[in-house]
Amino acid sequence: MNIREYNKTDNNEIFNLFYNTVHSINTKDYLEEQVNVWAKKDIDIDCWCEKFINSYTIIAEEDNKIVGFSNIDNDGYLDMLYIHKDYQHKNIASELLNIIEKYSKDNNICQITTYSSKTAKDFFLKKYFDLVENNIVIGDNVELENYLMKKEIKIG
Repeated sequence: MNIREYNKTDNNEIFNLFYNTVHSINTKDYLEEQVNVWAKKDIDIDCWCEKFINSYTIIAEEDNKIVGFSNIDNDGYLDMLYIHKDYQHKNIASELLNIIEKYSKDNNICQITTYSSKTAKDFFLKKYFDLVENNIVIGDNVELENYLMKKEIKIG
C-alpha cells in the first residue's frame, strides 16, 4: 500500500469511494433515507476540491487504486476518514490515522476532534478517542446521529 498526499485529479475517485462506502457499509447503522442525505449522488466537486486543498489530505492506494483517504485541518478537525467498501478491516484506516496523528504532532496540533458515525465509533474508541457527546445532524428534514469525539496529542 502506498500513502501519498492528495492531488486534484483524485476528486472523482474519492467521491465515488465515499458515496459507495456510505451506501454499502454504513447501511448497517443508518436507514436508506439517512445515507441518501449523508452521501448525495450529486455534489459540488469543486467544493470538495476546496476542502481538500485547504487541509492536510492523504490518499491510500493499492495497485494504483484509491482504497482510502483522510483529511485534517489546521485546527485539528478530522473531517473525513473513509475506506473503500472492498478494503475494510485491512488496517488502512489505522495507517491513515497514524499519519494524521504524526502530522498533528509535527504541526503542534494538540487535539484532534471528529464527528464519528455510529459505524466508526468503535474504531475511534479503540484508537483512544474520547466520546464527548452524542450529536444530531439534520439535513433535508432527516436526522442523523453521530458522535463528537476527541483525542489529545502529546506535543514534544
